[in-house]
This record gives sequence, C-alpha cells and structure tokens, in this order.
Amino acid sequence: MREYLLVLLIAAATTYLVSGVFRRLALRTGAVAKVRDRDVHTIPIPYFGGAAMLLGVAAAFLVAGHLPFLGRQLIVQYDSRAVLIAAVVICLVGVLDDLFELSPIAKFAGQIVAAGIVVQLGVKMLWIPLPGQTISLSSSASVAITVFFIVLCSNAVNFVDGLDGLATGVVGIGALAFFSYSYLLTVNEGLPRATTSSLITVAVVGACLGFLPHNFWPARMFMGDSGAMLLGLLLACSSVSLTGQIDSNQLSGGSGGLIPAILPLVLPLAILALPFLDVMLAYIRRTKAGTWWFVADKQHLHHRLIERGHSQRRAVLLMYVWSALVSFGVIAFGLVRSWKVAVVILVLTLVLVVLTVGRPVKKAVAAK
Repeated sequence: MREYLLVLLIAAATTYLVSGVFRRLALRTGAVAKVRDRDVHTIPIPYFGGAAMLLGVAAAFLVAGHLPFLGRQLIVQYDSRAVLIAAVVICLVGVLDDLFELSPIAKFAGQIVAAGIVVQLGVKMLWIPLPGQTISLSSSASVAITVFFIVLCSNAVNFVDGLDGLATGVVGIGALAFFSYSYLLTVNEGLPRATTSSLITVAVVGACLGFLPHNFWPARMFMGDSGAMLLGLLLACSSVSLTGQIDSNQLSGGSGGLIPAILPLVLPLAILALPFLDVMLAYIRRTKAGTWWFVADKQHLHHRLIERGHSQRRAVLLMYVWSALVSFGVIAFGLVRSWKVAVVILVLTLVLVVLTVGRPVKKAVAAK
C-alpha cells in the first residue's frame, strides 16, 4: 500500500506543477475554450489540462517501475507501458482537437487507433462471467469488445466534461473506488497485490487530485478533449487489464458467487454511470430531434441542474456525491451483500434525490 500511496503522490505533484506550464502554453498557442451558446463559462479558458495529467501518469508509472514491489512484476510493467503508449496517442489526438477543432470522425478514428494499440500490445478482454459459467472470448471477439469498451468510456467522460471540475472529480472518485476494489480483491483472495489495474487507477486518482486545484470553480484551465479521452481510456484499460490478470473462476470460488467475478466489468459502468446516462439521453434526445448524436446541445444533466437553480459549485458537488454513492455502493453491495448495506444505500439515494430534484432556497436580498 505504501508504494501505491507514493505513486499517487507522484502523479498528483507532477500534474499540479506542470499544469501551470501547460496553461501558459495553451494561451500562447490559442488553445482556449471559446464561449459558445451551450457553454457555462463566460470568458475563454485555456486547455491542455490533459497533457498535464498525462505527464503525471507517466511520472507515476516511471517511479512504479523502479519500486521494489511494483517494479518486479513483469506483467504490470509490460501492460502499463502498453497503456501509456495508447494514452500518449489519444492525448495527442485531443491536443490537436483543442488546437484545430477536429471533426467527430477524426476524433473517433484517433480513439480507434489508441484502442488498437492497447489490443495489439496484448491488453484485452479475455473473459465475460455469466450465471453458471464464464465465457472465454475468441481472439476476434476479444479485440472487438475491448476496442468498443475503450471508445465508449473515452466518449462518456467527454460528455460529462461540461462544468468546472466536474469530469475531474467524477473520474477521480470513480478511480478511487476501482482501486479500492481491485486492492481489496487481491487481499481477500490471497493474490499478488501488484496489478496493472491498481497501478492505473491510483495514478488516475493522483492526476485528478493534482489537476483539480486548477480546474475547480472558478476554473483557471480545462482538461479539454485531451484529458477527457485520456481518463476514459485509462479507466477502460484498468478494467480490461484486471480480466487478464485475475482468474474469474478463482474469484467465484474464493468469494462465493458470480458478483465478485463480474464486478471488474460492472465497476467501470458504475463509475461512469452518470456520463453513460448522459450519453444515452443525448442519443435519444438528438435522434428524436432528427440530428446526429454528436451534435452538441445544452440539455446535458449538468445543464439541467443549473436550470433548476443550482449554482455551478453545488451542481458539481451533487454529481460528485452521486458518483461516490453509485461506485462505492456497487462495491459495498457486491462484496458484503447484506440487507443492511442495501438499506443504507437506499436511504442515501432518497436523500440525494431530494437534494438534486429540489430547488435550492435562495437567500433574500435585504432591501436598501
């Protein structure tokens, strides 16, 4: 655990320190988020936060490779290098988009290339657990599912990146939940605690923590598509790598049931539940309107929270709490599977629904 904590601190410190450099670079090159009708910010904000987070993750991986515990696990080192190469590619695509506003097709092609690199270097989905059996994927099915999963996660994070600090916090909370699960899983099952999944997620937590002071309301810089697609790819790869390093049959036998085995695949969906919900609602909404699903509008979940009277800060914090409740709730129920846990989750959900749906009471302005 101490080595993972060191990795987190390295990622956080590196991201925090280099963010200022990339902010100035973005201003010099004109890579700024211009104010559009659908945007919430009122002044141009520099991009390149994703490049800063990439350096934070790279520094964390580099340090991990020289640590006595993480460094001697060859599969962790090999898989983390494969993921880092793909991360560089997808971040570069995002940087080009921040500079020149690439077409959706061009960005999609870049995501496919990055996902293909991951698969080509051996990091891919190997099995899918089902009731009573575990399906081992064929080579072609493994490639197709892995690429689809990575592209889906990359776009989901991009959709939720609409308010200051929103995507950074949601992904950071989700990555912390995934790290907690993957680490506890190895402890409970008596497996090697050095896994690529744990390394990736703890580095993502650190990168998000380091970037958040620059990105929380009022933001001084944005992560841009370079950061959103990067975080989506890293979360997807953490799940994919876990299926290649842990035997699902061993999980079912050691923990008693299907749920522990299927959690590595369910967790990314739980972590990105809000972004995935936003993607589905946007697809339905835009299809009904007769437009392409990637045509932007101002009807995302965070837009609707603001329409209900929530401030930017309150809307972001509400989505933070929703993300934590869903991701950690899934882990708690999956590992403990007690009615008491279900009751606690239900009560917290009802309270959060009231806070979200209810309109905030605004303080009366004293008459002059």
